[in-house]
Amino acid sequence: MTLPPPVLAPPPPRGPETLRPAVLAGLAALENVVVGKGPQVRRSLAALLAGGHVLLEDLPGVGKTTLAKGLSRILGGSFQRVQGTNDLLPSDLLGMHLWDAQAQAFRFQPGPVFCNVLLLDELNRIGPKTQSAMLEVMVEGQVTLDRSTLSLPDPFFVIATQNPLDHAGTFPLPESQLDRFSCALHLGHPAPEAERRILRGEAGLDRLDTLVPPLDLEGWRQARMAVKGVRLSDPLLVYAERVVARLRADGGFCSTRAVKHWLGLAQAEAWLAGRDFATPDDLQSSLADTMAHRGQLDERRLSRSERREQLTRLLGELPVGWSG
Repeated sequence: MTLPPPVLAPPPPRGPETLRPAVLAGLAALENVVVGKGPQVRRSLAALLAGGHVLLEDLPGVGKTTLAKGLSRILGGSFQRVQGTNDLLPSDLLGMHLWDAQAQAFRFQPGPVFCNVLLLDELNRIGPKTQSAMLEVMVEGQVTLDRSTLSLPDPFFVIATQNPLDHAGTFPLPESQLDRFSCALHLGHPAPEAERRILRGEAGLDRLDTLVPPLDLEGWRQARMAVKGVRLSDPLLVYAERVVARLRADGGFCSTRAVKHWLGLAQAEAWLAGRDFATPDDLQSSLADTMAHRGQLDERRLSRSERREQLTRLLGELPVGWSG
């Protein structure tokens, strides 16, 4: 008599007393690899915890790919990198159905999007048709091909880089795609001390092998659930609505999706700080990173410094208050 295989119970949920220290340990390790960019590294990790995606905007060679690879190392799971070129096809990202002569049937060959961390390097070198293939992927975590819907792994995290539009062979990212990124970050050149560590091989790409995942994938999923559980009080939401109303009145593009990204980053920052509730400070600190890439600006200025200054002034002009 053959006994049925044992049914394995799912692992018990971990409490914040174990999840948060592990995540913070991963953050500290990553900051020792991507040196001198503590705020950007922390914000990238917050976006991962909030279930969002990150766009890194800057000149080549300032550490964008190192940060992307470092995040994939601490998350663990599967990793795929796609180099953006103008001849890349949607099937090169999503996959395709191939004819299997032996089985006399079509077999689906998954594309690189079927992974836990996807690095889209130089996203704005990809043509508009192929860029649009990522819209469903980044919001719904699935791929629809030939009337079939296929789910992506969980967690799924996209980190993309783009170069200035005055570089040869680049295409502007449409607003619909920019809106899929929860935040856009600008790294800039490292400080002399940090650059010296990179040149000595004490940081940067040479140190990626030192990174190990502080949690397994189930642990990261539980950390994401813990972040979603961070409380957003009614007065806090009223304040967020007033900021959003001002943004829209000033002509800025601010979708409901953008607001959810903003609140999600605030929840992640609160959780990383050891709180189970978000505050106006969490919202204010993440506003520029969430909204700067959604404005109408000269796209060659990838630091979007003017837009960030506008958002900072808006926060100063609009008191927090606790009433509508």
